[in-house]
Amino acid sequence: MGNNSHILLIDKPSGVTSFRSLGAIKRKIDKKVGHTGTLDKFAHGLMIVLTGSMTKLNVLFSTLDKKYTATIRFGEETETLDPEGEVIATAAKPTLEQIEKAIKEKFLGEILQAPPLYSAIHVNGKRAYEIARSGKEVEMNKRPVTIYDFDIISYDGRDLVCSIKVSKGTYIRSIARDLALECGSRGHLIALERTEVGPFKVEDAVKADDTEKMLDMCSKTDFLISQMDNVSLYEISADKLFYLSNGRRPERKELITIREAENSRYGAIYTPDKVLRCVVSQRLDGEVDTIISQIHPCFDR
Repeated sequence: MGNNSHILLIDKPSGVTSFRSLGAIKRKIDKKVGHTGTLDKFAHGLMIVLTGSMTKLNVLFSTLDKKYTATIRFGEETETLDPEGEVIATAAKPTLEQIEKAIKEKFLGEILQAPPLYSAIHVNGKRAYEIARSGKEVEMNKRPVTIYDFDIISYDGRDLVCSIKVSKGTYIRSIARDLALECGSRGHLIALERTEVGPFKVEDAVKADDTEKMLDMCSKTDFLISQMDNVSLYEISADKLFYLSNGRRPERKELITIREAENSRYGAIYTPDKVLRCVVSQRLDGEVDTIISQIHPCFDR
């Protein structure tokens, strides 16, 4: 534990599952690997991957907003709402004016959204896609999500290219379906790129099979944690490191505040030389509750 504990910004290619895209990382970095949000097989773009003891920090990333560049094809809806499914319905294609009106009136701010039938959502103890594939009907309950930005890039009368920033748990495939229906049409996604997750951008990511760049990314873990505005940053003196690294929770008075995140329940503790030592959860009064993850092994006394 420790030396192989990293946060990696990976640019997943299209045509492979999120799980399979982690293979190179398991072989070259650490067998213990997790991600903070899957991408559909047809999609590509930014995935945040955690290795080693960093896998315990999924909770820090799960609430981050995400941004996508999506291409919606109007006139056809597929069973999976993506290019891999069979067409199940067709309709006339909308005008640009209809699309703009629908976005302005129905697809900005908080909305209620039903996840796709072909999704990993649990319904009565089973994955929704498993029930759908069996031919049984699946009732997908709507849930609140937020669309912060929905900008049209281009429209050729059939395919709409757009940029969408959304809250956690939002399905872009459902947006494609619902926008088309609102316009009196049918629709599905034919392309999707995740361009941002919280403060992280796809242009800063690397390919998982690019060993040299991936190893270089491993050296940036301490910096990447500091970029997250939902995590408070603290410094601890060198004389407290032995006790900290052996699992003793530091008292709040032992920590020097570098940055206090508003309403944060998590903190990252660094040494004076800016090396990340652990990530902790905090109580409402600011005291350390639990050490979630030790990033480095114990130090000599």
